Amino acid sequence: MCNIGVAPAKLNKVVLAYSGGLDTSVIVPWLRENYGCEVVCFTADVGQGVMELDGLEAKAKASGACQLVVKDLREEFVEEYVFPCLRAGAIYERKYLLGTSMARPVIAKAMVDVAREVGADAVAHGCTGKGNDQVRFELTFFALHPKLRVIAPWREWDITGREDAIEYAKKHNVPVPVTKKSIYSRDRNIWHLSHEGDILEDPANEPKKDMFMMSVDPEDAPNQPEYVEINFVSGLPVAVNGKKLSPASLLDELNKIGGKHGIGRVDMVENRLVGMKSRGVYETPGGTILFTAARELESLTLDRETIQVKDSLALKYAELVYAGRWFDPLRKAMDGFMETITATSTGTVTLKLYKGSAAVARRESPNSLYRQDISSFENGDVYNQADAAGFIHLYGLPTRVRAMLEQGM
Repeated sequence: MCNIGVAPAKLNKVVLAYSGGLDTSVIVPWLRENYGCEVVCFTADVGQGVMELDGLEAKAKASGACQLVVKDLREEFVEEYVFPCLRAGAIYERKYLLGTSMARPVIAKAMVDVAREVGADAVAHGCTGKGNDQVRFELTFFALHPKLRVIAPWREWDITGREDAIEYAKKHNVPVPVTKKSIYSRDRNIWHLSHEGDILEDPANEPKKDMFMMSVDPEDAPNQPEYVEINFVSGLPVAVNGKKLSPASLLDELNKIGGKHGIGRVDMVENRLVGMKSRGVYETPGGTILFTAARELESLTLDRETIQVKDSLALKYAELVYAGRWFDPLRKAMDGFMETITATSTGTVTLKLYKGSAAVARRESPNSLYRQDISSFENGDVYNQADAAGFIHLYGLPTRVRAMLEQGM
């Protein structure tokens, strides 16, 4: 237990979303000083890499935390958050595959669990007052534990930037992280890596070649294409190149394969939930492969009307996830619809990866609605080409009637 030395205590215990960087290192003593509370740091492993997890316990305790709780959420993240979005075909504003948006609710849910385990009466995060993440965290807290108090230091304190934070850390004898400060603001998990800030703040600037970390430049990718086969069962991927893998392992494998060929780079200007536009560059190699393959499989297994309804709902699904409303009843209901209509989306898709592109090479399904004997240009027992004349006359009747009116006929 921590010896607080501050009375009277405004709060008993706070669970802080902790990364070990400068901001969260400073938040620990700030919480103790301003709320007279014990601070339990929480770190979620969502696939950001071992480098970001090394030495965190020592850093947290050196900053004044009582303890550090680390939970491996990789499989839960992919299976219960990424895969439902994949099944739904959820893409925000035509390009964004929701990497950060999907990760925040799984982290916030784990924070609520930890708060219950340690008897905390509040949770805290280091999100700024300009971003989307503050909304995603807090809506999850509200949905799962509405009585928890939420502390957002960036909306309360007088610290305005990195220099202020360093000065505060020195004043409170908090070791300042010595890792080199990146010129970009990055968020990484097993699904994607985002880049914001620096030259990217001007949409007219092309990203620098050395900025990317998950994928090679398509110009430098292998000169020979690579074929990758993905097996789906009821709309969800289960195997790569014939090898069955867990959700996280499958995504790891596709990230390696896709990254090698420069797959999944997206440069976009998006509308943030809080109202402003922002420019971000995303790397989603494995996710891009999966989305491409899933669409190709659905071209066989879903009829026209179902695809149209699914695509229209996918837009709303993506908006809900982007806005942090993962635990809304509406998203859950839509998830049920997506699960039902993709029940027959079982099959295999082979993609050809080459210098940044992922093109379909082969698709097959035992539930395919495609019939070669019907689609062939030759006449068959099911479809007689002469029948088309009557169909066209009836289908085109509104067009003919309108033309007759306009021409006084």
